[in-house]
Amino acid sequence: MTHFAERCGLHTAAREAACARVARLIEASGIELVRFGWCDTHGMLRGKTLSAQAALRALRDGVGMVGTLMLKDTADRTAWKVFEPGGAAELPGFAGAANLMLMPAPDSFTTLPWLARTGWLRCQPWFADGTPVPLDTRRVLQTALARLGDAGYGLKTGLEVEFHIYRITDTGPQLDPELAAWPGLPPAVEMIHPGYNLQAEAMMDLSDEPLRIVQRTAQALGLPLQSLEIELGPSQVEAVFDATDALTAADQMVLFRNGVRQALRRAGYHATFMCRPPFPHIMSSGWHLHQSLVDLKTGRNACVRDAPAPGSTRADATHTLSDAGAHWLAGLLAHARGMTVLCTPTVNGFARFRPNALAPQAVLWGQDNRGAMLRVVGATGDSATRIENRVGEPAANPYLYMAAQIHAGLDGLQRGLLPAQASETPYADGAEKIPTSLGEGIAALQADDALRAGFGDDVVRYFCRIKQQELDRHTQAEDKTDFERREYFART
Repeated sequence: MTHFAERCGLHTAAREAACARVARLIEASGIELVRFGWCDTHGMLRGKTLSAQAALRALRDGVGMVGTLMLKDTADRTAWKVFEPGGAAELPGFAGAANLMLMPAPDSFTTLPWLARTGWLRCQPWFADGTPVPLDTRRVLQTALARLGDAGYGLKTGLEVEFHIYRITDTGPQLDPELAAWPGLPPAVEMIHPGYNLQAEAMMDLSDEPLRIVQRTAQALGLPLQSLEIELGPSQVEAVFDATDALTAADQMVLFRNGVRQALRRAGYHATFMCRPPFPHIMSSGWHLHQSLVDLKTGRNACVRDAPAPGSTRADATHTLSDAGAHWLAGLLAHARGMTVLCTPTVNGFARFRPNALAPQAVLWGQDNRGAMLRVVGATGDSATRIENRVGEPAANPYLYMAAQIHAGLDGLQRGLLPAQASETPYADGAEKIPTSLGEGIAALQADDALRAGFGDDVVRYFCRIKQQELDRHTQAEDKTDFERREYFART
């Protein structure tokens, strides 16, 4: 009898060899438990923890999971009435909370540095009949990358992620059974540094203990951490990683975000990737996504221009970027409004878009201008030439964030679009504005024909319904700050 991996068309001789290597590693290192984790719509890891022996079987047979885990909003409420007739008609395979199967990638096996004798495997959901689940966000990015590959390109991305770390002073509010709620409260916290002293060495020294945990956790997980920095806001820090291919970078973001949160919690700290934690004097956190096209035939950065285009000035994209890079930039601009909600997917995140705050407000680009939505970095002949999208928040699902860049950029490439001239006044009046609320962002995505065609109507409808339920609950909440404290600060 064939096992499930074979029925999915996944199992090859190379995969079988990888399964055998995992078995040897588990036995040699005394692993007792293995976590089977997958990334949900909100970028959070979910999954099951199996005994070592059960994990070895699940490498080939998979492990079941309730399908409604893919239908949850940020409060873990199911956005479809799966137990009512026709309630999940638009989602074949999900009615009645039917089972899905998690299939692990054996080459993703790692040991968790903050837990003894515990391994971890990255998984993706499959239907019980052996067909892939198209709504799986990692598969959404894989599909986008396949489209990009057909055009002759790959995507290289670099992560630059701001977040906040707090020291826990009392777990009572979060763990008191008398205060249990759906969702519950976060712990009581204090800051690890007072802020407003950007990249000050004294603030780095004050924050050394939690930042060492971040460093050791990231490196033990094999992540290419480049630097840790003190950001401007109170208790705010930043992590920067070496650039790599988009799928690997997205996997790294999921592992980093979830890993450091767990490792810090065990040491008495609360890490949050919420854009604006619920305190009066705070600075927003952004996730700046650096990106460049890769020519699949040569492996070279396809955004590099050897010499400025004839007659161009620094304000022209083709002064710095190749023709392909300029088309890509124009596509990002053309679909900036539609992609915003995929890059900043929470009610809280839209509060970041304020003037003169190193956060964008308008659909424009600039030459090395951190107030612009899209910042072009580099020069002719510079192999590191790239485009930085500054619209994202650190709570975004990385697979959807990166897929949005691909579908927008590809439209620019395919139509040969060229951008308007660079802006030197990114906060001036007159330019088209990016969406200013979650509701406006949802509507902009639904109205973007090219993004809907790229992602597919089913994916867009699925994502928008989940986000609309989150928005509706926020609208109905009497205390908006308490909503965000429970919904985001306690969980993201």
